[in-house]
Amino acid sequence: MSSAAVVVDAPGTFHLAEHTPRDPGPGEALVRVHASGICGSDREVFQGNRPEGYVRYPLTPGHEWSGTVERVGAGVTEALVGRKVVGEGFRNCQVCDRCHAGETTLCSAGYEETGFTQPGAMAPTLTLPARLLHALPDDADLTAAALLEPAACIAAAALKANAQPGEKVAVVGTGTLGMFAVQFLKAVSPVELLVVGTRRDREALSRQYGATDFRTKDEPLPDDFDVVIETAGSADAARTSAALLRRGGRLVLTGIPAPGAHGLDPTELVVRQLEVHSVFGAPPDAWAHTVRVFGAGLLDPLPLVTHELPLAEFPQAIELVGSGDPKVGKVLLRP
Repeated sequence: MSSAAVVVDAPGTFHLAEHTPRDPGPGEALVRVHASGICGSDREVFQGNRPEGYVRYPLTPGHEWSGTVERVGAGVTEALVGRKVVGEGFRNCQVCDRCHAGETTLCSAGYEETGFTQPGAMAPTLTLPARLLHALPDDADLTAAALLEPAACIAAAALKANAQPGEKVAVVGTGTLGMFAVQFLKAVSPVELLVVGTRRDREALSRQYGATDFRTKDEPLPDDFDVVIETAGSADAARTSAALLRRGGRLVLTGIPAPGAHGLDPTELVVRQLEVHSVFGAPPDAWAHTVRVFGAGLLDPLPLVTHELPLAEFPQAIELVGSGDPKVGKVLLRP
């Protein structure tokens, strides 16, 4: 067990710092980190192209993680000690209108998130408000559970899409988020589940997770789907997604394209009466839904993990995530 934490001092520079666990204060819990996932936003933190206001240096990254509660502060039930947990990232104020509505990712007190403005999980331990924790079943696989943060973001999309049994549903994008979208949509018993990607190498996994059809975006695509979840993060993917829908269909966008992207045609949205939702992060109901679905055995994150590296190999992990290599799936760092 290493006692070092990753610290990104400024864009492009990092060091391993001696890690001293921070004792949990009132309402807090100290978690022993099992694994921390790396996603595109961690690359942005390291490269320095995350939007202003959404990162604060120097910083220990790590917003996707799993672990076990070691200690709790005053006012927190001792029953949490020893429990396997995952945790919400957004540090919401709990008192504004949006928080009271349960929309904690829209907290009007401003943006604070574990691993971006607050210390993250690329360290042996993480201390955070205990109210953000979601307890897992005792037999949960903590390596698989380290992927529940991206799963929760997609759960938020699935809840907004509100797909009904027997509907025709589609997923655009075949990365980690796309594969979770397939699993959430499969769980509602669609009559068809189409996956649209850029490469055929994700077809087998898509079908393993429940897809009934797989096409690349250059093949002929249908235009009669009830629900589409977009996970690819390009303006092109958003347009492809809208084109898949029947009139009055429901679209949920989860990817974040580069600024200034040319998006959907408002005329088309109006005359086709499309219902468009978007998701940035996961509110508590989406987290609870994810943990429930995971506990029921309906989510299988492990096939998505291709690399597990020690914390000291943080730069190599960042490199892998940005390599574009089809053999690189989810990369985890282990303290």
